[in-house]
Amino acid sequence: MPGPEGIRALRWVAEGSVQGVGFRWYVLNRARDLGVRGWVRNREDGAVEVVGLATAATLEELDAIVRAGPPLARVTRVTTQEVPHEIVDAKSFVVKH
Repeated sequence: MPGPEGIRALRWVAEGSVQGVGFRWYVLNRARDLGVRGWVRNREDGAVEVVGLATAATLEELDAIVRAGPPLARVTRVTTQEVPHEIVDAKSFVVKH
């Protein structure tokens, strides 16, 4: 459900060979270039989780970035879901630990 001015919040979980290949930094830099607010973090199960807050068009661009990953990554599965805006507490895009 879009929020003010068409702003949406989405969560991606990328699975495959996505840790130890620069995935978080790749997403961080591209999300910042797009002006997305949110975060990226490694999960204990070996996946990488991304949460972004932006317009639908910008989130589509971020979706393509998450699905492709950096050159050394092998993304085998990505799940996406809409999430409440309130979980995005960052004023920019950050790496969470």
